[in-house]
Amino acid sequence: MASLGAVARLLGAGWILVRNDALLPREIEGYLSPPARFAGRVLRVFARRRDGRPGERLGRACEALGPVAIKLGQLLSTRADIFGRPFAEDLGRLKDRLDPFPDAVARATIAAELGRPVEAVFATFEPPVGAASLAQAHPATLADGRRVAVKVLRPGIERRVAADAEVLALAARLIVALAPPLRRLEPQKFAATVIRAAELELDLRMEAAGADELAEVMARDGYMTAPQVVWEGVGKRVLTLTWADGMPLSEDRALEQPGLDRKALADNLTRAFLAQALDHGVFHADLHEGNLFVAAPAKLQAVDYGIMGRLGPMERRYLAEILWGFLRRDYMAVAQVHFDAGYVPARHSVAAFAQALRAVGEPVFGRVANAVAMSRVLSQLFEITALFEMHLRPELVLLQKTMVTVEGVARRIDPEHDIWAASEPVVRRWIARELSPAARIRRFAVEAQTALAAIARLAEAPPPVIAPPLQPTGRLGWFAAGAVIAGAAFLAAVWLI
Repeated sequence: MASLGAVARLLGAGWILVRNDALLPREIEGYLSPPARFAGRVLRVFARRRDGRPGERLGRACEALGPVAIKLGQLLSTRADIFGRPFAEDLGRLKDRLDPFPDAVARATIAAELGRPVEAVFATFEPPVGAASLAQAHPATLADGRRVAVKVLRPGIERRVAADAEVLALAARLIVALAPPLRRLEPQKFAATVIRAAELELDLRMEAAGADELAEVMARDGYMTAPQVVWEGVGKRVLTLTWADGMPLSEDRALEQPGLDRKALADNLTRAFLAQALDHGVFHADLHEGNLFVAAPAKLQAVDYGIMGRLGPMERRYLAEILWGFLRRDYMAVAQVHFDAGYVPARHSVAAFAQALRAVGEPVFGRVANAVAMSRVLSQLFEITALFEMHLRPELVLLQKTMVTVEGVARRIDPEHDIWAASEPVVRRWIARELSPAARIRRFAVEAQTALAAIARLAEAPPPVIAPPLQPTGRLGWFAAGAVIAGAAFLAAVWLI
């Protein structure tokens, strides 16, 4: 049951959007149905801040709404190809250019977390250079001269995230109750996934561990790097990393650096994400421009490891086989993987689903990014998922969100980016390693060894003690036997239910 506070905050969120003409803005009136167009005109009567472009108004509303809304705005800002460049650029300030909190508050937080004053930990400590939804970053130097970035959580951010989580959970329940066609998107499971990711972001010790783990993973491929963790500068609300090389991609001049190879840079971004997800089952799940630093010729370093995505062995295999099928334009194979994974209900036709995938894949395959209208592709994909009753998979939410972000950022880096050509080496390597005859033999040998070990354990175990058969005597004995049978039947029924 939602609290009255959550209901009030949800209504307040709607009111903020209405006041900023960001709910059904006038600029999209021509795309709306007549009822929605009428509703938009009624709502605009109450708008008080109509100045600025749609992206500016939405960005202003997101900033007022809090961390979860800001995260949504960050995602939208990566898709200039769908929403238009002015809209995306107006939302760009949500990545790392929000209003900072006072220096004195940051210093007090560091002292409380690390048990020492700032001057005892850092030789120099400067004002913040970037402020995002949950934290801000301060340049500093250590006693040994190393330049570092110190991330400090915003004061009271835990309460804001908890309040946002309650509102998001309430909104998900309302969608389930009031919008039956959207139930297949599993709003409540989606909300739970987002809430859990936000909760983990609030412990910077977890982020430090994630950064350390991904640094090891990235070093194996070389497509992307991670800064080093300075463990003596880590606490629940403070994180210290070595200074990132290059310029943040959120700055326009980052892509104008001399000697920058934009094609190689975009390829590295796509391959880094896929190598992390496929080869290692762990990936950076917040790869927007504000978290990426670039340097010539094609060096890419990621920061902000608060959101980590993880995939199990089967999810990795399904992802690789789907991508491999698309690369070979084998739509029947792609369709079969979707059915094998349970992504499409078995009552549908594999051949019909393959036909639908062909309708999506053929118009875009082999074409460069700026020749593909992603808004149309996504619209068609949404229609297909509805036609085949595909439900959202909570375990894949972070993967799908990151894929959308990475593809959008790669397009901005290189407008002619070919995501399929960039993906091919990583996917081919995975297929050759995991699905080759040699790999199958190795897997069979491991499974056989496991089975033999289990058999050996059974052989060494003492024989079970077998109770003598029940010999009921008299009326009491038959009553006991009946009770045992009835109890067993009841337990079996409960188990089956």
